[in-house]
Amino acid sequence: MKTFAADENCVSSHLYHKLLGHPADEQTFVVVLPNRFSAPELPELNHSQVSAVKSVLQKPLSLIQGPPGTGKTVTSATIVYHLVRQNNQGQKVLVCAPSNVAVDQLTEKIHSTGLKVVRLCAKSREAVQSPVEFLTLHYQVRHLKTKERGGDFQKIQQLKDDQGELSLQDEKKYRALKRAAEREILNAAEVICTTCVGAGDPRLSGFRMKQVLIDESTQATEPECLIPIVKGAKQVVLVGDHCQLGPVIMCKKAARAGLSRSLFERLVMLGIRPIRLQVQYRMHPCLSEFPSNTFYEGTLQNGVTKDDRLLSNIDFPWPHPDSPMFFYNSVGQEEYSASGTSYLNRTEADMVEKIVTKLLKAGVMPKQLGVVTPYEGQRAFCVNHMQRAGTCNPELYKQIEVASVDSFQGREKDFIILSCVRSNDHQGIGFLNDPRRLNVALTRARCGLIIIGNVKVLSKQPLWNLLLLHFKSENYQKKNCIVEGALNHLKTSMVKLQKPKKFNNVRYGMCYGLVPFGQNTMGQMPALLPVNAYSQPNKTQNPVRPLPIGYHPGLAPAASFMGANNPFMNMNMSFTPKNDEELIQSAGLIHTQTSVHSQSMYSQQ
Repeated sequence: MKTFAADENCVSSHLYHKLLGHPADEQTFVVVLPNRFSAPELPELNHSQVSAVKSVLQKPLSLIQGPPGTGKTVTSATIVYHLVRQNNQGQKVLVCAPSNVAVDQLTEKIHSTGLKVVRLCAKSREAVQSPVEFLTLHYQVRHLKTKERGGDFQKIQQLKDDQGELSLQDEKKYRALKRAAEREILNAAEVICTTCVGAGDPRLSGFRMKQVLIDESTQATEPECLIPIVKGAKQVVLVGDHCQLGPVIMCKKAARAGLSRSLFERLVMLGIRPIRLQVQYRMHPCLSEFPSNTFYEGTLQNGVTKDDRLLSNIDFPWPHPDSPMFFYNSVGQEEYSASGTSYLNRTEADMVEKIVTKLLKAGVMPKQLGVVTPYEGQRAFCVNHMQRAGTCNPELYKQIEVASVDSFQGREKDFIILSCVRSNDHQGIGFLNDPRRLNVALTRARCGLIIIGNVKVLSKQPLWNLLLLHFKSENYQKKNCIVEGALNHLKTSMVKLQKPKKFNNVRYGMCYGLVPFGQNTMGQMPALLPVNAYSQPNKTQNPVRPLPIGYHPGLAPAASFMGANNPFMNMNMSFTPKNDEELIQSAGLIHTQTSVHSQSMYSQQ
């Protein structure tokens, strides 16, 4: 932050004003666009990915929104490939992400295109194995053989390995040779990959990085993103999805002050149009329908068919075999976990075990299964309960990943079981209130999704009520997928769901509850932004299935454009609910009341 404020050369003048939200004329680079946008050894790009790559190459600042399963990593690697091919010799592209896992994945993709890549790790991580270890700077230094000093360095390195330590003179020589070797390797690189924080490594201090790409930028704090940007950036690409979970901020005061808002989201709030990737290749079409209509205005198209995601050899009692999803109505009560700072639900955990056992016996491999829940107490209880009560080999249950929703972001499994946990009359639904957390939870499954929860309790919250209505009859096949009873004899639940309640919205007066953003319903709230709030390619017919019926070519409600400040998100729900520990430590029963704040981007003056 100090560098950004004090060093006028740390970033181009145009980017400086854009990042601060100052009025600035749009700039376009004059470049020779490639005849073919797909990169070597990477999958062919679809129309929205081509549009994204084409736009990025011509702009100093680009935002790419990648909904779940739309190929953000492939698109990012392709962008880097073309940036390098357009560069003058010696110019480098700096590629960053907030986590080491994300950096490793992107490094692997970029290396497959044939570019010279160096993965820069923190010295504390040099002993950690990774799939791109051979690309790391410390590995390349140890195996440097091209120069005479590389041989000298290897000899002294061998001496250090044998003796454990060197004399003062040899140690000084060793460090000098190592610095020279590192410099030589970094100078020869076309792409340098590191974490956002790692971009501040002293070994990069002498380099000016004019082109910066930050993947998963919506999971990084704004100061993190500025570290690579202030190294002389003239062209910046931010890739992420502000409709999914943002950075994790442990300090509540800092979160309330705005640290929980990513740079990507703030730039969107300032009116910079993100380019959205539109074709998802992860989910069965019946699983992608609700997230597409609710969080992405019905614009997601399916790059896979139901036959691509149908595992015919799996004998499982889906209520409707061609729609591998159901919502199991559980009426068990929640309780505090042993730690006293989280929740668990024994009835739901028991059903999780039964479903997992049924899938294992049906031929599903443990690595294909994932159990997700918003609460650590339920996660720990499910792990123990499955091994204790399950009738299969305990080793199989140990291989099944049971994790929090937050830790599953960016991941996928063939089958996902979501345990909602919350089941009470007075205390609300806590973490489940967050629409972004629901979006992440619903979009991890490739072939099948099972949700276990209390329909009566969850239906009181507008967004969950919409989800339940979707499972009951408003999916594109008009089939009721809310069930109850024994797993071998599932029966359709007759539970009644309420219509979205009317409530006061200070901007638009009375209207129906949380609007299904991609559906035309009675009393729908007017869209805050037209569909051209996004830079998108021309709409084309989906080769797999037509766009969802609810898609409005003229209106795009601002759900995914405005993130946490979207009025849709703030009505009758807490976008950032209180921490469970804070609730539990309060005395007596807690009756949560959520105030209505209809704050729009137009009031952010």
